Amino acid sequence: MANQFQLFKRRRFNAMFFTQFLGAFNDNIFKQALILVLTYTAASQIGVEVSILNNLAAMLFILPYFLFSYFLFSALAGQIADKFEKSKLTRFVKLLELVIMTVAAIGFVFEWYALLFVALFLMGTHSTFFGPIKYAYLPQAMQKDELVGANGLFQMGTSLAILLGMIVAGVLTQLPQSLYWISATVVVVALLGYMAARFIPMTPAMQPNLTINWNILTTSIATVRYLYSLPFLFFVILGNSWFWFYGATFLTQTPEFSKVILQGDESVVIFLLTLFSVGVSIGSLLCKSLTKNQVSLRLLPFGIAGLSIFAVDLYFSLSGLDIDLTSNTLLGISDVFGRSGSLRVFADLFFLGFSGGLYIVPLYASMQAYAPKSHRARIVGANNIFNAIFMVTSAIFAIVVLNTLNLSLPQLFLVTGVLNIIFGVFLYTKLNKHVGQAVMQTCDEPLSSEG
Repeated sequence: MANQFQLFKRRRFNAMFFTQFLGAFNDNIFKQALILVLTYTAASQIGVEVSILNNLAAMLFILPYFLFSYFLFSALAGQIADKFEKSKLTRFVKLLELVIMTVAAIGFVFEWYALLFVALFLMGTHSTFFGPIKYAYLPQAMQKDELVGANGLFQMGTSLAILLGMIVAGVLTQLPQSLYWISATVVVVALLGYMAARFIPMTPAMQPNLTINWNILTTSIATVRYLYSLPFLFFVILGNSWFWFYGATFLTQTPEFSKVILQGDESVVIFLLTLFSVGVSIGSLLCKSLTKNQVSLRLLPFGIAGLSIFAVDLYFSLSGLDIDLTSNTLLGISDVFGRSGSLRVFADLFFLGFSGGLYIVPLYASMQAYAPKSHRARIVGANNIFNAIFMVTSAIFAIVVLNTLNLSLPQLFLVTGVLNIIFGVFLYTKLNKHVGQAVMQTCDEPLSSEG
């Protein structure tokens, strides 16, 4: 397809795209609103350090992936998505989101922080069930030459949804009666997500005769063991999970380094996240043209290199900024722009996002293209398990580096960038070793060309 944006004319694409977009949008309105409340309001009330609260919020958002996905739900969710028709499953999951956001609204209105963390926890569980559905849906609904473009649009949409969610959260937290506005918004967006899901066309179940193993422990073990028997997919998923470790490490710290190092207010946080998200979107969209519509890993080394180069440069650019320790005034965007060295910080964040787009789209497309049709959703379930482990590890890693080792935020970014180049070389070597075997295993199993 000459222009990937033409996919928006196809209901088989646009209905799932907007369902996914609204879900990610709502996740991030809720998550970012909570983090901003913790950063600028609740930390002093609760008497806990901001950095600990931010990383605790990130860890609890992903904790269901680790506890429920790893021990309970992820492998089961993959089985369910392989066995049943995906449009009905999606509508059911979106109804659950509506219920969870109602719980969150109650937590905001009454300022019950414990209930908000419960809702945060439940949203992670909700995502555990939606992940295998949406990523197994794409290769089933798209034609072979549409898969890279569709993944690029999905990644762009996710990045923009994250960005817009954070912007909306920032705006809502500054309104009078902000907690009421946040509460109403997350419920309304959840309702819109359910309405979008009603337009998703039916897709035949890939393995309708599958007998679901309800023993969650043996199911999880069997799923991971099956993945390990497919070495190319195993390393693709390790690469995917590393991206979430890497991204979570940077994005979770954005409110704090905006406030502490750049001495910026909430609008500066949103601007920094905009730079990163726009970078991811542009990098993701370019993947289709740069790979000529082919599922290929040729862009992966460029993504790996960029993620390390700009992380290391971010360390130097942040370390070179002058911080006025005597000032308690937070600066707006125009004032931060006026600070010497700030443009270099902004460029680093943009190109970190751009490199991330070049890195993640080829991996997602490869996971979908080379996963056996009958086990595709379960492969995505295994991907969720590893994503969870890596993201929880990211939160723990940041807490240890910042609060135990007492390193600075720039030093955290430096360490992460160095670790990325080591992991990236290992990953690319392993993928090149096994890609031929993956191609041979799937050459008799072409992607669906359903229109």
